[in-house]
Amino acid sequence: MTTDYDSLSPDRTTLSRLLGYMLGGDNRARSVLATAARVVAILGLSALPWITGQAMNVMNDPSGTTDELNRWMIAGLVAGVVYLVFSFLADRMFSRLATTALYRLQTKLFSHMQTLSMGFFFKNPVGQLTSRITNDSEVVALFYEQGVGPIIRAILQIFIILIVMLLINIPLTIAALIVIPFLIGSMYVVTRIAAPAFALLQERVGFVSGFQAETLDGHKVIISKKRQAWASQEHEELAGEVYEVGRRAFLASLMQFPLTQTLILIQTVFVLTAGTLMVIEGSTTLGVVMAFTGYATLMASPLGQMSNLVSNALNAIAGGERVFEVIDEQPTVTDASDAVEYEFKGGRIEFTDVDFSYVPGRRVLKDNTFTVEAGESVGICGPTGAGKSTLINLLTRYYDIDSGTILIDGQNIESLTQESLRRQIGVVLQEAYLFTDTVMNNLKYARDGATDEDAITAAMKANAHDFIMELPDGYDTMMTERGANLSQGQRQMITIARAMVADPKIMILDEATSNVDTRTEKLIQDGMRHLMDDKTSFSIAHRLATIRDSDDIMVLNGGEIVEYSPHDELMAAKGFYYALYMSQFKGKAPGGEAAADIDFVST
Repeated sequence: MTTDYDSLSPDRTTLSRLLGYMLGGDNRARSVLATAARVVAILGLSALPWITGQAMNVMNDPSGTTDELNRWMIAGLVAGVVYLVFSFLADRMFSRLATTALYRLQTKLFSHMQTLSMGFFFKNPVGQLTSRITNDSEVVALFYEQGVGPIIRAILQIFIILIVMLLINIPLTIAALIVIPFLIGSMYVVTRIAAPAFALLQERVGFVSGFQAETLDGHKVIISKKRQAWASQEHEELAGEVYEVGRRAFLASLMQFPLTQTLILIQTVFVLTAGTLMVIEGSTTLGVVMAFTGYATLMASPLGQMSNLVSNALNAIAGGERVFEVIDEQPTVTDASDAVEYEFKGGRIEFTDVDFSYVPGRRVLKDNTFTVEAGESVGICGPTGAGKSTLINLLTRYYDIDSGTILIDGQNIESLTQESLRRQIGVVLQEAYLFTDTVMNNLKYARDGATDEDAITAAMKANAHDFIMELPDGYDTMMTERGANLSQGQRQMITIARAMVADPKIMILDEATSNVDTRTEKLIQDGMRHLMDDKTSFSIAHRLATIRDSDDIMVLNGGEIVEYSPHDELMAAKGFYYALYMSQFKGKAPGGEAAADIDFVST
């Protein structure tokens, strides 16, 4: 069972949450074991200066013997071996903990994104989300791999060395600690300056990644419009902002290193000066002073390392905040606690007084009421921005309505599980999206357990089988990104076949025949007729000839249903639909009669 690290304490700081993935939960026992190994290693290390000092005393003592010196040398060798063996074990365990933590964080981030509602992706550009999965995760990875283990080692080493120094000689310990407050103060100042800069840096990197993803995705538009120079200039400006912010952030953090080194040198001078005076007074030995010089170095080393890790930790915190922003996001569309499975009873759909707004206070759909009987086909048309796709997004419950009710077979969709509802609703979009995989796997993607025979049968009904067999490897042909090695019409026929494999009970076609030639359109329409046989279906179209044979046609304008009847009745009424239809035929009605003036209203 995997621990949900973010549910343990939602009010924890970003740093503690990051550490929780590596050191908490079911990793706790392993982290304790790794820390114990580190403690043993540091104890071995801390014994070396004392052993060196005692050997120095033996050499300075006229009564000292070679055997005594040899014993101290053997003790030093044992201490060194202990340090090396347990350091290796600790490094290995911390490395494994870091790898596990990164895996869990990235898995949590990506898996959680799959649970979020459509509205989240509507307001967050793909490039920004990609940056959080890649750039922000990378700085967190660096922190796990090169930050957590060294920080733990530094803290333990400082603490253990301090205890040993106090046990040996308190005055020399005080001399060694004089510069510590100044060192901590400098680290605090640098942190206050650098932390906001690193947060801004990660934000700017996200902007650059978003722009890169957008321009690469829209490369055809950029090339066709000869906007390459503009794209380069915009990217240069955004990258320049990253450079300026990064320069300030890293300059502030890098100031810590020379400052730390200066304070360490001053510490060594204090220890040697105080020790020399104490040796002259006879209150200590030369060996103790030599040991303290080693201890001062062992304490200064992790202090210097801690300062160098400041930029790493600050960068990780900034990246972690952006990662946790996504992890903390909650889906806006959720199943009710008593949600039940959708029970198909023919596919009768009822909208009653449905209102909806993407932004509170700005209604996109207003008082929409209609009924579609089981097995009927409904065409949906209207000007751009009239709310056609939004209406369908409510039926699939990508968004929850503001008011009113939506019933399918007498069941309120808000009382149904989303999975069972969407399993019975197939959608073919205007943009035919194919994954970078084989044609066969793209077809079988629609339903778990689908067989090759299911996919081939569906491809035949969708008129896709013949051209698929002409591909280099037939159904095993690998698609490039989004199916770029196929024509628009071929991609659309595969998506129709994919919908057939899913075998839904209700079908939605959203501009499925746009941007294709007439011959391909006929093949696609023939495939769609097979797809919609005996199913309740909705077809959104700007090209009204594609929906004229629907049982009913719904005409939307400004988020409201202004007409709802079969094609012939709408044409006879000579209202909004008539004007819209005739506007596609040079604005003239049969016999030369001009189409009526209409006001197109976008939501």
